[in-house]
Amino acid sequence: MPLTMNQEVFITCAVTGSGSTQDRSPHVPRSPAQIAESAIAAARAGAAIVHCHVREPESGKPSRDLAYYREVTERIRESETDVVLNLTAGMGGDIVFGPTEHPMPPIAGTDMIGASERVQHIAECLPEICTLDCGTMNFAEADYVMTNTPGMLTAMGSMMTHLGVKPEIEAFDTGHLWYAKQLVKDGVLDAPALVQLCMGVPWGAPDDLNTFMAMVNNVPEDWTFSAFALGRNQMAYVAAAVLAGGNVRVGLEDNLWLGKGQLAENWQLVERAGTIIENMGARIIGPAEVREKLGLTKRAPKA
Repeated sequence: MPLTMNQEVFITCAVTGSGSTQDRSPHVPRSPAQIAESAIAAARAGAAIVHCHVREPESGKPSRDLAYYREVTERIRESETDVVLNLTAGMGGDIVFGPTEHPMPPIAGTDMIGASERVQHIAECLPEICTLDCGTMNFAEADYVMTNTPGMLTAMGSMMTHLGVKPEIEAFDTGHLWYAKQLVKDGVLDAPALVQLCMGVPWGAPDDLNTFMAMVNNVPEDWTFSAFALGRNQMAYVAAAVLAGGNVRVGLEDNLWLGKGQLAENWQLVERAGTIIENMGARIIGPAEVREKLGLTKRAPKA
């Protein structure tokens, strides 16, 4: 199909993620204060949306602590910088199997909880957007599986819709898009939906352009999509996503580097993405226009 370049693009900054990157760069934020500060700086650099995980402040290990989510949310909302808040709901579906001859029971690193607990921080903080990882996949390490069953996704998606928080469907492969369309057909998610195409994440969709266009061609025409790739291909996918009609995601969750030997900060990645977008002749839109485009409702800080 012919490409229709997106002329009005929003940037999402994935601020910190849950990968083991905290010791590979001093710029990966750990504490709620650092995460909020980095998100606000990214917004000032042009990000309309900030996508946030939380970490243990001392170790930097990924966390599901409700207090950390609450602090990040409140700090961002109380700042003078407007931005759309997107919290992850991807934690709590991890299985790490034992050795291949004795895979059961699961071993250390397994974190499996119920649907209500997986969205507890969403119900508490009420971000404008939260993520919904729309499938199960082998995820990088040899015996780790990211688990999101159809039943779990139906339950979590229903809760998100009921809360009035827009799910961002995280699609790591074409089958995830297939099931996302079924969730909309079943009335679990509202249409038009919001999708993030996650390219180059082992062992999902590789980040070659043929696979990327297969993903794009599986997104319904009335849905909104963004896309990203990991590491050195992050900025190449800024251009690819815009050219294919989508929006872009950058940030330290997916890439630590601004250039060879140069560790990045989130705001620098956003700024670099903005330069690429504008040099392509597109316009970067801000949080107010994103809310109008996606039908979001801005939440006020707690009194």
